[in-house]
Amino acid sequence: MDKNIVWHNAVVKREDREKLNGHKSFILWFTGLSGAGKSTLAHRVEEMLFELGCRTFVFDGDNIRHGLCSDLGFGSEHRQENIRRVGELSKLFVEAGMIALTAFISPFRSDRALVRSLVAPGDFIEIYCNAPITVCEDRDVKGLYKKARDGQIADFTGITSPYEAPENPEISVNTGTDSLENCAAAVIQYLRDQGKLPS
Repeated sequence: MDKNIVWHNAVVKREDREKLNGHKSFILWFTGLSGAGKSTLAHRVEEMLFELGCRTFVFDGDNIRHGLCSDLGFGSEHRQENIRRVGELSKLFVEAGMIALTAFISPFRSDRALVRSLVAPGDFIEIYCNAPITVCEDRDVKGLYKKARDGQIADFTGITSPYEAPENPEISVNTGTDSLENCAAAVIQYLRDQGKLPS
């Protein structure tokens, strides 16, 4: 990094913003195969948090690639950079006193560990959306699995590229079998148990 770049400490602190917002700030990191229900669950949880008066924002994988990461492809190095950028963005939202929800396949444990290392312990909550690949393929409205199996998409997670499931996620939900409401309720209950939501 250029030695002329100096970190500027904010006058308004994260704690001040959390107090104003009435809740803790943190990252909810939804990970799982394509079609596992990450985005659907993240948006439902955001809706529930919003109803509780929380300040939130969902970073969705496809949406991020329309703007911030539109210059990136899908090779391993670009996928790592994609997650790094989202991690840095999420960290800024935590400093802003908000709840950042991210819905990314993020297939590699090392990439998720990197994001976890950017914030304080307890600020990164990994949510494993566990769904069998057969269920994910059945839900495949974009037809991506079929294209991957036909050789039209290279490095597709679960087919030609590995998915490294979380070993010790804070939350694991069976999005392949359980209802959306039950999965969302499990996330909200965990946050209540951890004292991260308004009383």
